Amino acid sequence: MTSSELWTRATADRYDTEETEMSSAAVLGPTLAFLTELAGDGPALEFAIGTGRVGVPLRERGVPVVGIELSEHMAAVLRRKIDEGTLPVAIGDMATTVVPGEFTLVYLVYNTITNLLTQDEQVECFRNAARHLGPGGRFVIEVGVPPLRFLPPGQVAVPFDVSEQHLGFDTFDLVEQVLVSHHFTRDGDDGHYRRGNSRHRYAWLAELDLMARLAGLELERRVADWEGTPFTQDSAKHISVWRKPT
Repeated sequence: MTSSELWTRATADRYDTEETEMSSAAVLGPTLAFLTELAGDGPALEFAIGTGRVGVPLRERGVPVVGIELSEHMAAVLRRKIDEGTLPVAIGDMATTVVPGEFTLVYLVYNTITNLLTQDEQVECFRNAARHLGPGGRFVIEVGVPPLRFLPPGQVAVPFDVSEQHLGFDTFDLVEQVLVSHHFTRDGDDGHYRRGNSRHRYAWLAELDLMARLAGLELERRVADWEGTPFTQDSAKHISVWRKPT
């Protein structure tokens, strides 16, 4: 079903090294605290669990975690960290793959909802989350707010990182609601840069809320970060929590 781009073995093998900041205690501490509170005494399901950046330490906190992951290469990296019996992972897309059990929490972090490149697939992702939730369970998404306010007339690109090791910018197709993230990453000290890009479908908050309503979920909370900072018109991202009615 999915239009998501598949992560290769080379990308999976270097993913953790390139995401050291996102794996730091400063980032993961508030993330894990937020998710642990929502999971309560029940199990959690992570859509697009990847290499286990969040799922593995959440499991180590005592929350039973199950994952769904499209890339076998990403799942293989996760499997080096934790065994299948402790953290099961189903290979498949997050819009249609069903795993056994009922969960108090389904979560999808780090902009990954945008990997689904059509509105229909994003709608099905919400429905799949609702399918796995028990009454009162929550679906949580972490995703950036489309930075279109930075686009003056005639401009189609917005930089998001300019550093010694990395140059990143997004280009936008405003009709299709698709952005392409372009990366130039320095490899070693020989002055060479590796080029890569990925496609994403961005969605507005009202659109995401409507997807949730179509899935039978109700917005419970929206904040600007895992620390719970109030969400405002200037927030660069949002953590949204939708609840399945009891």
